[in-house]
Amino acid sequence: MIVYGKQIVFSILEKYPEIINEIYLAKECDKKIFSKFAKLNKKIIRPDSKKAQALAHGGNHQGFLLDINEFGFVSFQKIKESRFIVILDGLTDIGNIGAIVRTSFALGVDSIIISGVKNINMAGVIRTSASAALDIPICLIPNSADVANELKQIDFKLIGANMDGIDIKQFQPISQDKYALFLGSEGRGLSNKIIKKLDHTVSIKMYNDFDSLNVSVAAGILIHSLV
Repeated sequence: MIVYGKQIVFSILEKYPEIINEIYLAKECDKKIFSKFAKLNKKIIRPDSKKAQALAHGGNHQGFLLDINEFGFVSFQKIKESRFIVILDGLTDIGNIGAIVRTSFALGVDSIIISGVKNINMAGVIRTSASAALDIPICLIPNSADVANELKQIDFKLIGANMDGIDIKQFQPISQDKYALFLGSEGRGLSNKIIKKLDHTVSIKMYNDFDSLNVSVAAGILIHSLV
């Protein structure tokens, strides 16, 4: 799996060197940094500009790329040990998913479930989350209804973002409860099937006759309020 970008590469070098397979340096780097790469005893490749662009699929690699192990999803059983879970139901925009993962890790969410999709570009999520995807447990479960049913069975309070829900300012979470926040896709939001399973629906009061927020922005507001 190829990841790229100076910040991402340096973060993995510092925190997760064991997952690095090969190093691609398309530009000269500081001797101190190069020494850290060399100490890994991994193959260091110096691709030309065309090869580097191909590896990054046209993305801004800044001259630094890594081939790392395939992403390791956490089991649902392990996720169930969490107190606060964020469920991304049907989200497909990698930028939004990465931003929510980054926000979740920064604000104290315990774990994340990606549902409603069969597969996901985790290299892109690692990049757009500023590598936070490597720091927080993430589980992939295609059927979001199964997620809701199983979490209800172990006493999670299921909360969903919905325009008709109670204003998040008025929602008072109970500290000893376990919470799962469902966030719907960018286009259609949460399905009626999921909404019917929720204990609470919450919304964000908006002004100036505006009725829409980017899902990653809304996620940050809701997560901060619930934490």
